[in-house]
Amino acid sequence: MRLVLVGPPGAGKGTQATVLSEKLGVPHISTGDLFRAHISNQTELGREVQEYLDSGELVPDAVTNEMVRERLAQPDAKDGFLLDGFPRNVAQAGVLGEILAREEHKIDNVLEFRIDEDIVVERLLARGRTDDKEDVIRHRQQLYRSETAPLLDYYDSIVVSINAVGDVNEISERALRALRGEK
Repeated sequence: MRLVLVGPPGAGKGTQATVLSEKLGVPHISTGDLFRAHISNQTELGREVQEYLDSGELVPDAVTNEMVRERLAQPDAKDGFLLDGFPRNVAQAGVLGEILAREEHKIDNVLEFRIDEDIVVERLLARGRTDDKEDVIRHRQQLYRSETAPLLDYYDSIVVSINAVGDVNEISERALRALRGEK
């Protein structure tokens, strides 16, 4: 299965990605993890990412696309994967489609985690991290709505939506049932 997870920051995508990856038997590929691995291994791409992060800028699509292209070429991703944090916009979705088309593959489903913004804000504030201030959290939500949410229209025919409120196991079961086409 080739799966993309979409949802606002704080919806629980990372937590669910770990659980679903194990249950579906496919690797969880997170752009955050890719960035950290390249930085710690001091690869050329990692040094480039670090420069952007040090200057407070977003890592450009071209750099992120190349990291994902390299990762999807690894043997464990040959028969499927779960993408978390990529694509983050429609342009990256186009690149992903091109990468997969070269191997005559496509995305099977886009799993949307639906959750009310106020619940997300509450969740993230409760974590107590220094960068989790309400204005910063709401700004991230706005960026999600303007940049990432359009993916739901782009992938319209393969989007599977679930309610992302509940405990981890409850949400995992909801996701697995939805991916199997069950109610």
